[in-house]
Amino acid sequence: MDSAPTENTVMGGRVKLLQPRRGYRIAVDAVLLAAAVDAKAGESVLDLGAGVGAVGLCIAARVPDCDITGIELQPALAALAEENAVLNDAADHVRTLVHDLAQPLPPGLGPFDHLATNPPYLPAAVADPSPDRSKALATVESSANLARWLTVATSALKPAGTLLVIHRSDRLEEIVGILDRLGWGDVTVKRLPPAARVLVRARAAGELRRQDAEPLVLHRPGGGYTDEAEAILRHGQPLAF
Repeated sequence: MDSAPTENTVMGGRVKLLQPRRGYRIAVDAVLLAAAVDAKAGESVLDLGAGVGAVGLCIAARVPDCDITGIELQPALAALAEENAVLNDAADHVRTLVHDLAQPLPPGLGPFDHLATNPPYLPAAVADPSPDRSKALATVESSANLARWLTVATSALKPAGTLLVIHRSDRLEEIVGILDRLGWGDVTVKRLPPAARVLVRARAAGELRRQDAEPLVLHRPGGGYTDEAEAILRHGQPLAF
């Protein structure tokens, strides 16, 4: 059986990605998350749960002069992420480290201006994990649950930094509650109908200040992406809150 990775593209061909032939593969969530990061030239971005590097490389394609670090648990995926940085001529400012978020981040890493993350969607207690180990690790909480994941995320940011999370909409209240307890209660929520997904943007705040942004509707009633979604997913436009 051929186990060589496949080469695919996202953002209308702007980003090339090697990814495993089987197991967890890139979905539109990664492109949407990257588009929501309001990075500027010279700023730093951390991608927690980087996989094969799709989020960081989508950011780099839109903002080529920012410095991007990815953290990934699975060495095989991190190796592909490093290959993908080379494939996209971004190896000088995009790197991926192997690390388990159950442990403190490596010394000297950060703080960052922005952090983007797509944590595993399913709690281990209720999940029916995929028999494919790589896919199971990407989709089901393992050594780091959601609270730990967000604790690490907020600790890696500058005081004025911005956290972007994409997750299942049925865990939104859990996410907001965790962020509030961590002192990151300046929260803006952007829903992504009809997908059961939500984008959460958080900044440091002493008390909870929550607001809802206008939803980003992904699909037309008759099928196909809306013009706004098409601009983000195919043409590399930022996702505005």
